[in-house]
Amino acid sequence: MALLLSWFALAEIPWYLVEWMMQRVRGEDYSLIEPTTELDNAFLIQPVGEGVYKLHPLIREFLRHQRQTVGRPAQHQQAFVDVLVRVARQVPQAPTRDLIAAFALVRPHLEVVAEAMTDCLSDEDLPWAFVGLARFFEGQGLYPLAEPWFQQCLSATQSRFGNEHPHVATSLNNLAGLYDSQGRYGQAEPLYVQALALRRQLLGENHPSVATSLNNLAFLYDSQGRYSEAEPLYVQALSIAEASLGVDRPNTTTLRQNLEILRQRMQSDRATPIHHRSPTLAQQIRSLLTHFLQRIRRLFQKSRSPR
Repeated sequence: MALLLSWFALAEIPWYLVEWMMQRVRGEDYSLIEPTTELDNAFLIQPVGEGVYKLHPLIREFLRHQRQTVGRPAQHQQAFVDVLVRVARQVPQAPTRDLIAAFALVRPHLEVVAEAMTDCLSDEDLPWAFVGLARFFEGQGLYPLAEPWFQQCLSATQSRFGNEHPHVATSLNNLAGLYDSQGRYGQAEPLYVQALALRRQLLGENHPSVATSLNNLAFLYDSQGRYSEAEPLYVQALSIAEASLGVDRPNTTTLRQNLEILRQRMQSDRATPIHHRSPTLAQQIRSLLTHFLQRIRRLFQKSRSPR
């Protein structure tokens, strides 16, 4: 068991991660009832909180050397990677405060996987090592810290799969979504366009992911007041969602609401005489408020449906 700890970063270790690793190595029925009896008595680990322990740096370094002389290092490493990705997959696009606090203890260990162990990740798990970290920061509004992880995700998927793969399209879409959330529309638009083109090419015109990309690009145009460009995209997205997901599914309902809200604004603009459209201070404030509410609506949508 001590050698398993050597794979963790030099940071506090939630014990449930060690338990899950042991189950991966010894079977799902394995249970650590007294997690520190053997290790604590040998002064290998120290409790720092409920269910949280730390490993002395010198002991960690010693164990890292020792694992090369003991059998099954690859199995232990794979168990470490699998467990960390399992946690990363549970991070939603809009994490709660409690989830952020819990994941903060996992973050340094997942960073080890993302930075040094991507060769151990399966094709399906590869994006999650990066996406889990990016969502952790993005969910707190720490966009500069989230951006490198979304960028690395794009690079990693392109490196493994080439430029034409669904994971690459999703990675483009995620990075675009981060830029969109910050109002960096000029950087977001070409990425959304690339993601949409890839999904159409790889998945077909009527795939739900194509509807998602159409909606994201439409929302980008909507946020900039480019209503005539946004409307046909919303219409296409809604048509695909109704056919592929169903009329009353949550994602379909969201698309329908987006289109309805856009058309209400377009109707309001048409009803306003041109000579009354020069922006007064009140109108500028209202425009800023509308933009703010659009951002809130986007965050709400992100919490309910995947990109």
